[in-house]
Amino acid sequence: MTRSAAGAWHVPDDDLRLYAAGRCGPPLLWSVESHLVACPGCRDRLTAAAAAAEPALLDDGWAGLDAALDAPVPGPLERLVRRAGVPEPTARLLAATPALRLSWLGAVALTLALTAVFAHAAAPLVFLAAAPLLPLLSVAVSFGPGIDPTFELGLVAPISALRLLLVRVVAVVAVNAVLCALASLTLPDLGLAAAGWFLPSLALTVLTLLVATRLGMAAAAAAVGVGWAVLVALTLSAPFTAAGQVASAVAAAVACTLFSRRARAFDPSRLFPRSAFTRRLR
Repeated sequence: MTRSAAGAWHVPDDDLRLYAAGRCGPPLLWSVESHLVACPGCRDRLTAAAAAAEPALLDDGWAGLDAALDAPVPGPLERLVRRAGVPEPTARLLAATPALRLSWLGAVALTLALTAVFAHAAAPLVFLAAAPLLPLLSVAVSFGPGIDPTFELGLVAPISALRLLLVRVVAVVAVNAVLCALASLTLPDLGLAAAGWFLPSLALTVLTLLVATRLGMAAAAAAVGVGWAVLVALTLSAPFTAAGQVASAVAAAVACTLFSRRARAFDPSRLFPRSAFTRRLR
């Protein structure tokens, strides 16, 4: 260390140049670093020494700092998904899904709770008929213009729009299935029949994806939902019998097969025909 005219100790220029070049070893390294923490004057001299030794080093440092400050901060959902072993890019896609936001999930949970309460007072059929519609609605708002803040970025990103859609659909259906399962526990008198909503829900979801390649996502969800309501109104509890469950499983398998064939020529602009952005993609 050297003493200034005022009697304070400072790091010599040679030691600062060694430190800036990364060639300063202990114990001198420890002494220099502890002094730099408390001495703004020596920090300024270090900056000048580093810029003189390697002009690009300072620019690279500022660029790295800017990148670190501008980097997105993972939210609670993204951190939770990454802890489960999901890769960071996929976790980021899931975290931006509108249908996985706390407000939306809260609304779904409240709707299920009210439906279950009403089913106690009226008939269990009310719950079994309504439960498959909630995942269907969640899928409809999981990816689309005006709903998803990352919609346009997702379409132009170096990732398949089909993969993005399927990742979000699987996540939304899984989360909604858990909520529906919890709501089913409030109907213990039904026994296993309380889970009769699951296979119809799966069939309706896949059928919506299939129809969406023709009508668009919103119209497909509306058409499938209305079709389900008409079916339940005409057949009552038939979809929730053993034969009805088998029919739902078969319908889901057939819809999956047809959708996988259409997926080869998947065009995201067909899912949202009224979007100005998707019209530009055509």
